[in-house]
Amino acid sequence: MTVIAVTGATGQFGAAAVRTLLARGVAADSIVAVVRNADKAADLAAQGVTVRVADYTDPGALRTALDGVNRLLLVSGSEVGQREAQHRNVIAAAEAAGVSLIAYTSLLKADTSTIGLAPEHVATERMLADSPVAAVVLRNTWYWENYASSIESAAQSGVLLGSGDDGRIAGAARADLAEAAALVISAPDVKDGTVLELAGPAVTYSELADAIARVSGAEVMYRNVTSAEHAEVLTGAGLPAPVVDLLVNADAGIARGDLLSDSDDLARVLGRAPLTAAEALQAAVG
Repeated sequence: MTVIAVTGATGQFGAAAVRTLLARGVAADSIVAVVRNADKAADLAAQGVTVRVADYTDPGALRTALDGVNRLLLVSGSEVGQREAQHRNVIAAAEAAGVSLIAYTSLLKADTSTIGLAPEHVATERMLADSPVAAVVLRNTWYWENYASSIESAAQSGVLLGSGDDGRIAGAARADLAEAAALVISAPDVKDGTVLELAGPAVTYSELADAIARVSGAEVMYRNVTSAEHAEVLTGAGLPAPVVDLLVNADAGIARGDLLSDSDDLARVLGRAPLTAAEALQAAVG
């Protein structure tokens, strides 16, 4: 029996990946959910999924959590600035546990991206390349859901504000990317060293504003501002400085084409067209 572990299994991405594995007929007792809080995984345990507690900062707990695991879906950590060290711990634990395959959730075009999130992903990809464990890199694009929090304010003000100029975003729904990750980690034949650029249909911010308008029923237009103006508005809205820096930096990358890709890897893995921005945002707001 092939045992598949998913890290961050109570997070939005990891939980969606586990749901896909179960829906696709993977036996619950051959899935290991690696979580920081077992209480939050009670629903998984009730379905027969093995729940093991480990934090990315705890090498010993990670080694124990991966005991008997054959394949590992390593969902990248959420603590920007600490992920390189955390991922190193997970990879080392996987090596010690005898894991045969790791699938890692990286960033679209990570090796050429100028987005500030890219360096930690590139470092992790290099670790995997140097590891004796076979690896697949899942370079995930921007989630359409990242814009769900803007729907209400954009509908009220009639403006979607950003600093991405006329750059295009080949985004995708988180659920589609999580489904793709589950399909890859459970596929019978996975080639070591495979790199998948997982992107959806591209839109400009103006087109994204149109999608928000369709979802909200309000008239919404995109207004482009400078990076400095964007940062000032976000700071004024009460966002913490690290989040402001992340969003403004991402928009600068969008303007440079860092989140644009014509890859059809996501559609091929899913066996269908990925959700559009409007479809994903509609699903996000219910």
